Order: sequence, then structure tokens, then C-alpha cells
Amino acid sequence: MADLTASVESMEQLAVAWRAMVLDRDAGADVRDLPGIAVRWADCGFAFWNCVTLTDVGADARLAERRLAEAAEIMRAKRHPGFLWVFEDLLDEEAHASLDEAAERAGLAYAFPGTGMAGDLFPLPEPAHPELEFVRVSEEEQLLAYADLNSRAYGFPLEAGRDGLAGSSLWRSGVHAYLGLRQGEPVTCAATVEAAGRLFVVLVATDPRWERRGYGEAVTRKALYEGARATGLTRATLHATAAGAPVYPRIGFEPNSAMRFYGLRG
Repeated sequence: MADLTASVESMEQLAVAWRAMVLDRDAGADVRDLPGIAVRWADCGFAFWNCVTLTDVGADARLAERRLAEAAEIMRAKRHPGFLWVFEDLLDEEAHASLDEAAERAGLAYAFPGTGMAGDLFPLPEPAHPELEFVRVSEEEQLLAYADLNSRAYGFPLEAGRDGLAGSSLWRSGVHAYLGLRQGEPVTCAATVEAAGRLFVVLVATDPRWERRGYGEAVTRKALYEGARATGLTRATLHATAAGAPVYPRIGFEPNSAMRFYGLRG
């Protein structure tokens, strides 16, 4: 079997970081570590806070199919939709080849791809962008702007993003969350949070009207720079969407695990 250290790190970073995010949203959230499955489910309108992921390393096709069915059963018991995150490299060759078919039998539908990444990045130069002013999120109005940027970027209703972040004290203190302002208007955002000795990059988003100007890269660099300065950490991890995947290697991240996201079949 290939060295899966980086892929295991990526999966474990999700489990650690999402535990904090989900419990911040709801102290009574469903946060459990079951055999082969980590549940991190706030059951709120923000679908990214409703997460299950498979945690077996080297699962064969039979075990993977059982875990998919168990994950789907957990998801069906919830009020709000969310996603199953699968780190493909943690499956053996046969399980990987049959993943989509097994997911379909479990009642799951493929949603979109992702990529786990990590890097020993620091020190980074102090970030700057000629069109942006960076502001740390510390007030509720800024937090709502952060939520709205994520909703616009990921195609969620505005109320969904606000349901995930509004009123959070963690996001205004423990998370190094930054807005990029263009002429005073929030156009991009990124955050880092300490997770098991690493900086975890979370909820990077740019208003679709202002894409392809380097805004997302710039604000991510800012969140990393300030997070590292505050914590002294030197390694960072993230999970990239297809849109963000080309950006992060320019900062120094290396891909370590292909990911697939699944939702319940409608």
C-alpha cells in the first residue's frame, strides 16, 4: 500500500477542525466518532456544517460499501441536507474503482470533487494586494459579510450562510478570519484555525463578480500569515474545491488526497 500519511492527516484535520466548527454552531450537535465514520453534523441550514466522513484506512470494497450505507442512514435521519466526504486514497484499489456504484446503491449521489492539501509554508512574506484592504472579523456585521460571501460563492441562499456563522464568538476570536475589502466593499474572505498542531484553512470565498483578480489568494495568504504569527505553527492544511485547487499550490500547498462529496439522492 502507498504511504497514506498525508491522506490520513487530511482526513483527521477535517475531523478535528469540524468538531470545533460544528460544536460552536450548536453545543448539542451530533459529533461522534463511530467505527469507520466521523459524524460532525450541526443539522443547520449551512450544508458544510452537516458532515460525515469515512475514516477507515485501506478499506476494501465490502467494508466501503457497508460504511457508505451506514453514512447514508445517518444522513437520512437528519432534518437538513449535508455531505459525505470521502478521501479516495484511503480506499483500496477495488473499493476506489467501485465507489460511485456503491454510493448509488446506498442512496447517495455524487455532488462535486475536492482535493486535500498540506504544506510546511512558513515564514510567508506579509501579504498585500494593491486593490484590497484586509480587515479581521471581530464584529457581527463583518461576520455576516463573511457568511454572505460564502453563500454567493457556493450558490447557497444568503440565510444558509448566516445560519452557519451568525452570532459565533469562535469566529470573532478563536478563528483568524479576514475580509478583503475593495473600496470598502467585502469581496473576498479566508480564515485559518488551529487544529491539532496545524493551521487549517477554512471557508475561502470570493464574490463571483470579483473572481480572477487574485483576491482569494491574497486573503488566504493574509489569514495564514496572521494565524502563523499568532500561534507559531508552521504547517497548514486545507480542502480545496475544484475552483480553488489551482490557487493553493502557488502559496506552497501540495495535493495529498483526491476527495469526493456525496449527498443523499433526491
